[in-house]
Amino acid sequence: MKRINGMLLASIIPFFILIFLFLFVPLFFMIYGSFQTDDGTGFTFKQYLTVFQNTYYHQAFINSILISLISSFIAIMFAVFATYSLTLFSKKIQDRILVFANLTSNFAGIPLAFAFIVLLGNSGLFTIFFRQFGWDTLSSFNLYSWSGLVLIYVYFQLPLAVMLLYPVYQGIQNQWKEAASLLGASSVQFWLRIGFPVILPSIAGTFSILFANAMGAYASAYALTGSTYNLVTIRIGALTSGDIFAKPELGSAVAVILGLTLVAAMLINEWLTRKVRRDLS
Repeated sequence: MKRINGMLLASIIPFFILIFLFLFVPLFFMIYGSFQTDDGTGFTFKQYLTVFQNTYYHQAFINSILISLISSFIAIMFAVFATYSLTLFSKKIQDRILVFANLTSNFAGIPLAFAFIVLLGNSGLFTIFFRQFGWDTLSSFNLYSWSGLVLIYVYFQLPLAVMLLYPVYQGIQNQWKEAASLLGASSVQFWLRIGFPVILPSIAGTFSILFANAMGAYASAYALTGSTYNLVTIRIGALTSGDIFAKPELGSAVAVILGLTLVAAMLINEWLTRKVRRDLS
């Protein structure tokens, strides 16, 4: 027994070493760097004061929060109905769609932005195709604007939401539907009175994950708009790499505030989820 416990401990140690090296060590140096002066020689609150007093960074957080909320809301609304529709197919088709959703959710970053530029950019395939036929469907759409960013965010948010909600729908038993039907409830009444209240906490949890995923997105937005659109992740990248000169200490402060924003969003979501469950019970 002791030998087995020793083997288990030895197999777990590398896992904790990796977590320590790739999670806690960067986190420590990020927090430490956020309290350093520009030359990294002393302790100061200057970096945080700069972030809180500069309206440019205020706008970056507002833009990131807005685009994360909007894209997450759109994705979760479509995912609720898409996932339910998915459960109506056979098990074989469900597995194939889930594989496709998994591939789509991981198709992000620079390749995703490039694909959208090829299809919907100013000289994109669909843009030229519609223009040749005199259709004005895409004439007012600008991929390199707010609406283009929302579209790209929804693209990689939607399949992720479907994958997260799929197990939730699997937890709704057919016996519940049969019992509700025997008592005279219609399908709509079942979902309004039983099904939706059951999955509502999971929907809230999924929304929180989507929000955090959107807030941390960087490569797709940067590849599409460069540094022209003011988002938190783009500002962190610009401060770290430096458009003209780097300010990693200020970038660390912005990153810490971004992390605290995500923690606050998760705590609010956890409180709302518990409240919904308590009210339903």
